[in-house]
Amino acid sequence: MKNLLKFITCGSVDDGKSTLIGHILYDTKKLYTDQEQALELDSKVGSRGGEIDYSLLLDGLMAEREQGITIDVAYRYFTTDNRSFIVADTPGHEEYTRNMAVGASFADLAIILVDASQGVLVQTRRHARICALMGIRYFVFALNKMDLVDYSEEKFRKIEADIQALAQELKLYSVKIIPVSATAGDNLTQHSDAMPWYTGTTLLNYLENVDIDEASHEEGFYMPVQRVCRPNHTFRGFQGQIEAGEISVGDEIHVQPSEETAHVKSILVGDKDAQTARAGQPVTIQLDREIDVSRGRVLTKDSHITCAKAFQATLLWMDDEPLTEGKEYFVKVGTRTIAGEIRSIRYKTDVNTGEQVQAHSLKKNEIAYCDITVAEEIPVDTFEKHKTLGEVLFIDRVTNMTSACGVVEALVQDSSADRTVQFQSEDGTVKTHLFETVYMQLDSGLVGRYDPQGVQFKIGDKLPLTGEGYAYPDSFDIIARESKQVVRIINGIYAEVVPLAQYQVDGVPLVDARGNAIAVSTQDGLQEYLTTVAQDEAKLNELLHFETFRKIVFRSGEQEDYVI
Repeated sequence: MKNLLKFITCGSVDDGKSTLIGHILYDTKKLYTDQEQALELDSKVGSRGGEIDYSLLLDGLMAEREQGITIDVAYRYFTTDNRSFIVADTPGHEEYTRNMAVGASFADLAIILVDASQGVLVQTRRHARICALMGIRYFVFALNKMDLVDYSEEKFRKIEADIQALAQELKLYSVKIIPVSATAGDNLTQHSDAMPWYTGTTLLNYLENVDIDEASHEEGFYMPVQRVCRPNHTFRGFQGQIEAGEISVGDEIHVQPSEETAHVKSILVGDKDAQTARAGQPVTIQLDREIDVSRGRVLTKDSHITCAKAFQATLLWMDDEPLTEGKEYFVKVGTRTIAGEIRSIRYKTDVNTGEQVQAHSLKKNEIAYCDITVAEEIPVDTFEKHKTLGEVLFIDRVTNMTSACGVVEALVQDSSADRTVQFQSEDGTVKTHLFETVYMQLDSGLVGRYDPQGVQFKIGDKLPLTGEGYAYPDSFDIIARESKQVVRIINGIYAEVVPLAQYQVDGVPLVDARGNAIAVSTQDGLQEYLTTVAQDEAKLNELLHFETFRKIVFRSGEQEDYVI
């Protein structure tokens, strides 16, 4: 028997997802006698003229039966002679996209139903994109309701071409297209006589034989620590599920983020001793020496997992409240939950066309590529390399609601350096925030800051003096108080760096490292400013003027920015 297959069904409203799975269960005789009798009785009092309504096997909520739609995710378990299955029947309505995403997060394969009479719809594209985002690599597009288009091969070929174009756009790993009728049972468990032009496999036969393991490979061993087990003073074990690789007694492991090392003293799988444990097993690992390990840390071996404080991720926004840049959330990666923020939205993706659109906020069910920062360095990796440490959740700090889910696309190893404007010289580097944008979200009242990706200048380089949130004169001097240096800009060119102790005020405008104008024009005034910085905050506020060269950008949802 092949391994367990976890799959989901998804598609637009009334595409027949529940009917399809219900019919497979009915045809394979995976129902108890009382379930079968109840199904036939419920169908007789329904609206289908007494014919069996297979969707009733999965639509369990009263609201679902009343409306004839799926609302919640329904999980069913069944086994054939060749394989065991767990199937999640997910909602098709856009309002319940977050429920569909939850179902997709557990699955290895997705069955996306397409109504043969309507073709590929926006919801088809949305669900395919979300499934791909959640790491699903195997797709079955079931062209349902072929009976309503008279089993037309021409109709099938046209939709098949549209699906193949979508698969190419989303770079889907494996795609199978099967024409079916969920109500009539065509090509579900047996080949249909009504479609002799289709010579491929049936849906159930494909599910029984698809090899999902060939696409999955993660480097090395790693286990996020879920719990520290201390039953008595003589035992201290670290519990969790092995996500990749294997570990044996005597192996040397590394702990992230502390990078301490130790050797495995013992392994317990359940309550039984083991010499080796592998991916998928929940274990308790005891080490040969006391080191600092707690929930959220990761035990690794040959996995090359690193730590980062900033990363970029693709997110599906699931909250009714819109996402705004700069708001803080609880960020969950692996077993670690930490404070963090969505620093900026690089772009959102149009689910229909795949176009990248500039945005500063996200509405429910929208997808975007974002810059994320967390309070301290944590073990994290890209989703492509290590799946569990590349999955990320955002939890609202007030309501405790899951606001977004997504996957890590890239790590930023030095977030502070990456977010500064650097002036390089023979004497070192002066770091500033000269091109920072300060913005306020009108919808939420939140104030945020955004620096562009790390910008570096060498002497002689020309500076971009005008931008979204700033406009500097052609000539000015930057007083970098912390590094005790002065950067001189002459006619828009980075001219030189001089030590602050040797600098002489010559009448050009002065700014601090964040671009605030310093309201002094003499050497004595500069000395007063340098002294005031350390001694008198109220006086300092009189000397620094943000509005001279900097502007606040006001943002409102999808509308254009307003600069004041």
